[in-house]
Amino acid sequence: MFSFLSFFFSFFLFPFFQMTREQYILATQQTNLPRAENAQLYPVGIYGWRKRCLYFFVLLLLVTMIVNLAMTIWILKVMNFTVDSPLVLQSDRNVTVNARNHMGQLTGQLTIGADAVEAQCKRFEVRGSEDGRVLFSADEDEITIGAEKLKVTGTEGAVFGHSVETPHIRAEPSQDLRLESPTRSLIMEAPRGVQVSAAAGDFKATCRKELHLQSTEGEIFLNADTIRLGNLPTGSFSSSSSSSSNSRQTVYELCVCPNGKLYLSPAGVGSTCQSSSNTCLWS
Repeated sequence: MFSFLSFFFSFFLFPFFQMTREQYILATQQTNLPRAENAQLYPVGIYGWRKRCLYFFVLLLLVTMIVNLAMTIWILKVMNFTVDSPLVLQSDRNVTVNARNHMGQLTGQLTIGADAVEAQCKRFEVRGSEDGRVLFSADEDEITIGAEKLKVTGTEGAVFGHSVETPHIRAEPSQDLRLESPTRSLIMEAPRGVQVSAAAGDFKATCRKELHLQSTEGEIFLNADTIRLGNLPTGSFSSSSSSSSNSRQTVYELCVCPNGKLYLSPAGVGSTCQSSSNTCLWS
């Protein structure tokens, strides 16, 4: 386009400007020579085939401009480049966006497919639109969730393959909180203690085999109005009282076997644990 304009200016317009300049010099030049009566006059301008070529090239330039404008409008219409609607990129398979450094090496890639969205980069971040705070970030070392609340709505809950470190675990309002390990152990550790509280309900700990409460240096403190130990075996002992009085027994004594197991023995004037110690053999 630049070469065409240069050719157009030098071939058609430059002679016109050159003749105008010579005419101005001759008109303003002071001379005392007598003017010839039959001086030959030369017309100034573009005439003949040059004028026709000039009109042709001007018309060709106008047609080219109209075609370029029409092609631009058509491309904008086909690609849906509008001011109010968003940019849409569509593909029958996937859409891939690559980022490269100055040496042409691939540094990041985002692939949007029919089955998954994959991102390959050193660090992936999701920031809030208002304050720019990091809501989610992931790299090779760790994954950070910066949102105020992490909500898992699946029916099976959240499954962790390894350890989990968190300062707070809370269930939704009117929902139960369950920490479960179907095939292995559930371990909660903290250097300054683990606190489990139920402010407005019951706290239950159930297991299939054995429940151990162990304190290596301190004590196990049970503070409640009533402490109940259900399903304990009941021992029996021979006494001078009649059988009818034994059937109305409502007070029992808590006894401990040498192996640590507990059982109940009908209360008497004195301790009856020794009299019914045979319960330790089958309890």
